[in-house]
Amino acid sequence: MIDAPPGALFPDSLPPAAERDNDLLRKNLNNEPVIDIRNLHSSFGNNVVHDNISLTVMPGEIFALVGGSGCGKSTLLRTILLLQQPVSGSIKVFGHEVIGMNDEQAWPLRRRFGVMFERGALFSALTVTENVEMVLKEHTQISAKLMHEVAALKIALTGLPPDAGDKYPGELSGGMRKRAALARAIALDPELLFLDEPTAGLDPLSATGIDELIRRLHDALGLTIMMVTHDLDLLWRVADRVAVLGEGHILGVGTMTELSKMDHPIIRDYFYGPRGRAASEQAWKKK
Repeated sequence: MIDAPPGALFPDSLPPAAERDNDLLRKNLNNEPVIDIRNLHSSFGNNVVHDNISLTVMPGEIFALVGGSGCGKSTLLRTILLLQQPVSGSIKVFGHEVIGMNDEQAWPLRRRFGVMFERGALFSALTVTENVEMVLKEHTQISAKLMHEVAALKIALTGLPPDAGDKYPGELSGGMRKRAALARAIALDPELLFLDEPTAGLDPLSATGIDELIRRLHDALGLTIMMVTHDLDLLWRVADRVAVLGEGHILGVGTMTELSKMDHPIIRDYFYGPRGRAASEQAWKKK
């Protein structure tokens, strides 16, 4: 199958992240963080995953977490999402402390963010439309007709063709399943969007389509986005700031250009390997 283009709902093209005008982002740096992590310590038994790490995600930015396998990227994401508890520390989302929240307390907060999991986590027995409607049924009391219309709009926003709503996940290509998962993640018009390895397992053409889609959704919907990824092309094209996790610590935070100039050996290996150099060169060629 061939993945559908983003379509006429968005502009035809977008510049790479290196060319973006970040005046709005710079203004937002004076605002309250959307996510504020302080002195977070996480471990599994004697294995320390996060050793008193701190970072912030500001309104309107696309913030990425990177690092080697097993460095704690997905663990940090799950902790923010209240799917597991740390040993100690603080995580505030929209100014609310989430550590120690029960499900009832977390319910209003969870309505304000959407999540796209690495493998999509779509229900295989439901069509794409039914997958999106499931979120609306759980969190709203709108009519079935309006629910169907909202689901159709979200599916269209992700660039899927109109007939994709009637298909089951197993009938879609990998890139189309990613788009369907994104449609479900934005079903409730979230302010904050979490993306876990949004381009994992995709061929280069499909991955590029997802890169562009993330930027278009961010700009069109005014989203704050936090993503976990190992895709260097995605980082150069999309991310405003990137945090590098390693050895239980935040080794560096900054733009891709800033990080590529840092001397920490793990950061240098990450950005100066063959893939890192190729992604950097490709990003600057498009300027």
